[in-house]
Amino acid sequence: MTAAQVRARIGAVDPQQLRAMLDDGRELALLDVREELIYSQSHLLHARSTPLSRLELRVPALVPRRGTRIVLCDDGEKLAGRAAEVLSGHGYTDLSILRGGVAGWAASGHELFSGVHVPSKAFGEFVEHDSGTPSIEPQELERLLRNRTDLVVLDSRPFDEYSKMSIPTGIDVPGAELVLRARDLAASPETTIVVNCAGRTRSIIGAQSLINAGVPNKVVALRNGTMGWNLAGFTCETGQNRRAPPPSPGALAWAKGAAARVADAYGVVRIDRDTLERFQAEAGARTVYLFDVRDPDEYRAGHVPGAVSAPGGQLVQATDLYVGTLGARIVLVDDKEVRALMTGSWLRQMGWRDVFVLAERGTETSMPTPPVLGDVDRPDACIDAAALRGLIDRGEATIIDVSTSRAYRAGHITGAWFAIRSRLAAALPKITLTGTVVLTSEDGVLASLAVDEAKGLVAAPVRCLAGGNAAWTRAGHPVEAGDARMADEPIDAWLKPYERAAGIGAAMQDYLAWEIDLIDRIKRDGTCRFLSRAVQRR
Repeated sequence: MTAAQVRARIGAVDPQQLRAMLDDGRELALLDVREELIYSQSHLLHARSTPLSRLELRVPALVPRRGTRIVLCDDGEKLAGRAAEVLSGHGYTDLSILRGGVAGWAASGHELFSGVHVPSKAFGEFVEHDSGTPSIEPQELERLLRNRTDLVVLDSRPFDEYSKMSIPTGIDVPGAELVLRARDLAASPETTIVVNCAGRTRSIIGAQSLINAGVPNKVVALRNGTMGWNLAGFTCETGQNRRAPPPSPGALAWAKGAAARVADAYGVVRIDRDTLERFQAEAGARTVYLFDVRDPDEYRAGHVPGAVSAPGGQLVQATDLYVGTLGARIVLVDDKEVRALMTGSWLRQMGWRDVFVLAERGTETSMPTPPVLGDVDRPDACIDAAALRGLIDRGEATIIDVSTSRAYRAGHITGAWFAIRSRLAAALPKITLTGTVVLTSEDGVLASLAVDEAKGLVAAPVRCLAGGNAAWTRAGHPVEAGDARMADEPIDAWLKPYERAAGIGAAMQDYLAWEIDLIDRIKRDGTCRFLSRAVQRR
């Protein structure tokens, strides 16, 4: 089918039609195909960031069912049309484009949002408001720590975030693990539990998880997390490795009972393997996501085949990274049940109707290969690291790196140029081409997808580096960091406040103010279906 024929098959929906789709209860994937930084400046609440430059990497996991109703949006740059051609070519059959794009949505009187992971962030603000989640100011926590008050600080982020910066004395207990492990860490009911994250959401959800579960301790969220701690003039620790131990039998028994009561109150359903297999057999008509919400080390030790590692705290914190289809079935796997039951209770409160728990460990130990649209096995176009080294030594190679700008700045092949894959045509005139053009990326996958596009733009031979930058590094060849030779603006990545090169304090203040403002904005938008604490299973 030609590109013109594909375009003729793609429908258009106006903002009113899309608004009705968001309310009709049927499966829907709303995909914004602009680059992440542009997306972060203004987008529809339920739109998932799926940049055209990485479409083939993002969409198959986010929207696994090819018959899913999909609406694509941009802002008049014709990116949505190009994305529709790609998706149609890989078997997606129900594709539409939002007429007028993001600007048209706003012109029709609908709300737009800045930032990323907005539904989850807004939900955190809703929970604090709805539940009255107690919090503690950084200044008060610092005073209590200085006076050696009986308290424990539990950091609800993944270990890699925790180890970069943490509150003094803090112990890493990622969000879904809190109910499972807190009773051992605060054995005395007199011990105050302080839950923190980098900002607000995971602090609030983590603290409220413990309160909902009925721990006898006083529980508070650290207001504004490590950002608030820094803004108050205090210093975070770095490089810490305090981690919660495995739960004792008594703590596990208590956590199972507590999590079961919470999950039952919100209608989380337990299923067995037969039911999962029935869901999977129906996956052609109804999307099913299978997430292992345990610690990643447990996942690697053995998991249910087909399950994706999605630690429960992160799944609630950034649901849009994992689930692209509204109205889908979500199955959470956890042999101890506690993490899945607590995660499921939050997903139900976020408005996900069909949330299920499977209490299994699984025996699969191989790590799944991330799905990709298209053929990434290109022996005809690939060269290995040794061959590229030879071309470089002879001055016969131009290296173009289509990794994210974040990855490029962290480390790239010495002498490489940065470009965004979907914007190669604009980047190439800024690059002096010498010899063979060699495309590379983090692991080589995106580079292999870009080969044919690059061939249509240059007269020189085009190859891709097998295994990408990872293979180059493993071979011991030189890399450099920094932002030299960037042939495109880094519009592919939204930077967290503490990733900024300057103005970090102001960025933190702006970010925290943005989070707090979300609760009023989602009320105006009217498309969220968050459940109040008062709305529990009858």
